[in-house]
Amino acid sequence: MLPVFLMAQNDHSSAKYRPPVDTNEKRDLIDVVRSLVDVQPRKVSPQEKKKVYFSIFPVSNPNANDNRMLITSTTAGYYLGDPSTTYISTATFAPYFNFKGRYGLPIHTNIWLNNNSYNIQGDTRVLKYPQYTWGLGGGQPASNKFLIDYVYVRFYQSALKRITPYFFAGIGYNLDCYMDMESDNGNPKTLASFTNYKFGTAASQSSVSSGPSLNLLYDTRNNLINPLPGCYGNLIYRYNSTLLGSSNNWQSLYIDLRKYLSLSYGERKNMLALWAYYWTTLSQGTPYLNLPTIGMDPYQRSGRGIEQNRYRGESLVYFETEYRCDITADGLFGFVAFANVNAASQVDNRKLTYWNPAAGAGLRVKFNKKSGTNIGFDYGRSHNYSAFMVNLGEAF
Repeated sequence: MLPVFLMAQNDHSSAKYRPPVDTNEKRDLIDVVRSLVDVQPRKVSPQEKKKVYFSIFPVSNPNANDNRMLITSTTAGYYLGDPSTTYISTATFAPYFNFKGRYGLPIHTNIWLNNNSYNIQGDTRVLKYPQYTWGLGGGQPASNKFLIDYVYVRFYQSALKRITPYFFAGIGYNLDCYMDMESDNGNPKTLASFTNYKFGTAASQSSVSSGPSLNLLYDTRNNLINPLPGCYGNLIYRYNSTLLGSSNNWQSLYIDLRKYLSLSYGERKNMLALWAYYWTTLSQGTPYLNLPTIGMDPYQRSGRGIEQNRYRGESLVYFETEYRCDITADGLFGFVAFANVNAASQVDNRKLTYWNPAAGAGLRVKFNKKSGTNIGFDYGRSHNYSAFMVNLGEAF
């Protein structure tokens, strides 16, 4: 009768996160195979809980500059605590080999300890990695490119402690080593003369970046593999010093913001995903291959429909929107439609003169409903370039 006088208790207990999605009425490829070969899963008692979910599938890499490439992606999702209070941890291993001495051994991990008390992130790579570069800024024709080849070793590790239910803060260590850099055969120019950039472009020299980072994270998504409605924010400040082995002293800042909006309520997924990031250097001395570049964000998922490294600058701005919807009520099939745009700063200034759009669509097939892992078949297109991509998990 008098609601103005009603009061409720404050909940000071540990945060209760969204429980895992009920998958009893859902289907995935594992269910389809079982029905075809008449294999019954082992019965699991109520006291026994499966905590690790594997997904293995061949994927594509349109940026490898070689069509004959053996690539396999393995994703593991697992819980290190009560699923109602702990996010799912992930580990991804996607080796590739092209039978010509080009190879890659990348491992990404994102570990959530019990009750989300700590988040431990890792990115380790050993790559023989050829790539084209178009210099700095935008406006260069697609034909004006320069091929460089090198061995790349990356070791990134960070540990973040929970401050509030969804906010985490911590420190990390980042190491990049670019070795045995070779220029394009038959091109009279060197990388330094092609780019007019003096840091990390000397022929036959190695470039090393080493230093600590400050990491801030806000995450309400529950599932990194297939995000539920929620939001995500990440800030990484990186400081590289010659005292720690860097070729130069330099600093950078990376700010990543994402929002996931549910457009309807029901069994079928119907949502809009928004992504934006700003990546910039804060001082001179950044090696050329460490400059902000499209497609070289931490998970190398930005710029679908744009050739990797096509745009590079001392600052880079990126926006992407994707619509995601289930085709079938059981979640086995779905589709996405996406559009993105980016701009890299021009040489010797921070002006974002050229904006570079791309768009595309894709099919989704549920590989593992327990972890939410999808097989994604995407086609993206931009000016003078198009690509077909196969991946495990969503782009973001």
